[in-house]
Amino acid sequence: MPRLPVGKLRARTLQALLDKYPVTDPRVVVGPRVGEDAAVIDLGDRYLVAASDPITFATDRAGWYALHVNANDVAVRGARPRWFLATLLLPEGATTDESVAAIFDDLATACDELEVALVGGHTEVTAGLDRPIVCGTMLGEVARDKLVTTGGAQVGDAVILTKGIPLEGAALLAREREADLLARGVSPRTIRRAKAFLGAPGLSVLPEAEIACELATVHAMHDPTEGGVATALWELAEAAQVGLRIDRERIITLPEGAEICAALGLDPLGTIASGALLMTLAPAEAGLVIHALARESIDCHYIGHVVPRTAGLTLVEGGNRERPLPVFPQDEITRVLTGG
Repeated sequence: MPRLPVGKLRARTLQALLDKYPVTDPRVVVGPRVGEDAAVIDLGDRYLVAASDPITFATDRAGWYALHVNANDVAVRGARPRWFLATLLLPEGATTDESVAAIFDDLATACDELEVALVGGHTEVTAGLDRPIVCGTMLGEVARDKLVTTGGAQVGDAVILTKGIPLEGAALLAREREADLLARGVSPRTIRRAKAFLGAPGLSVLPEAEIACELATVHAMHDPTEGGVATALWELAEAAQVGLRIDRERIITLPEGAEICAALGLDPLGTIASGALLMTLAPAEAGLVIHALARESIDCHYIGHVVPRTAGLTLVEGGNRERPLPVFPQDEITRVLTGG
């Protein structure tokens, strides 16, 4: 029997497993589904939102990454991240008191940035690891009438994307593969700027999610993480049972990300893109949100629209050339970080 590749479990395999074990608790408003970023539980006067994600690619600032990546999954529900639990699995023979303290310092810094409380978790040195792994769980809350889901996209919606791609991928590669990039001709300036992406334009999508939800009726939000923006678009379409027509030239590829991906032979569309935010909403309200984000120096662009499911998922290039939106069985970055 063939072994599974590194990366997310394939969507069809995962959904088939989830379908075997349906949730029966009536208080679960949104349970485990492919494309949905966080669970939603009815607490009566409000909803509790819960998300869980590990950090497996990054070694530099892993605690900081874990906090922000999990907070993003809560933010795209229209919710405010409040409480965080972290499980730290640390490599045997390579862990010191100082290295553990550094991870906790990163967690504390990120918690302060988002006003989140670190409320628990677990820490251990584990055999068989070659790098620290941080598994996070973020809890947040949202008013019952403010909930947003990935599956809420409606035919006719505009699709907009903030900041650009592959934000996290460029930052991560600049930090984890600097020597390789320099050897391939990537300039020190590009690497320095890509490293700084974590702060500006920033890995957190909480600011733009809050502004959009305050000003407009956002039908769907999704965080393009592993598998890049192409995978996130596929997940959004699957969750909402719709099609998409996306203009490739309107998807902003950060110049540093383009240079790094070109040097390594990666497609930016399939490279991990946390920090960008996908939203769908009525076209008139999309314009309102785009202009409001511009006033806050958050780049945002219309990239396409939602179409009936029968129309499929189409990528338009060069003005009128059409092809199916590409599928990435695993994130492009794994080919670099795992040597595959």
